[in-house]
Amino acid sequence: MIPYNSKLVPNAKALRRNMTKEEKHLWYDFLKRLPFAVKRQHNIENYIVDFYIANRKLVIELDGVQHSTPDSIEYDQARENVLSKWGMVVVRYTNRQVNQQFNCVCQDILNRLGLSFSDLKEVKDKR
Repeated sequence: MIPYNSKLVPNAKALRRNMTKEEKHLWYDFLKRLPFAVKRQHNIENYIVDFYIANRKLVIELDGVQHSTPDSIEYDQARENVLSKWGMVVVRYTNRQVNQQFNCVCQDILNRLGLSFSDLKEVKDKR
């Protein structure tokens, strides 16, 4: 079982309630339609990942401009190293990619999962 830090649970719940515009877009308009369970703001060890598909060990991260600083790049790499020890693959997309190349982001995720758009399920929008 992959460990988590119980002290981060309240923070993860708050992040779920306050998703960024790009996280909401990817979640409501794509990830909810995948034929796999996708966890939002999921706690893994001492980190909270944006989205996690457990049965494929795929972590999906959306990066705003704050992730482009040297300190953030170093932190993100250390975080990826920890996650990779659990066999997870981390894929990153910028907020700009989500906003301007949404279909390409979705297609890349589908490719990584071995799926196509026809595999997506219908979901009622409950925003």
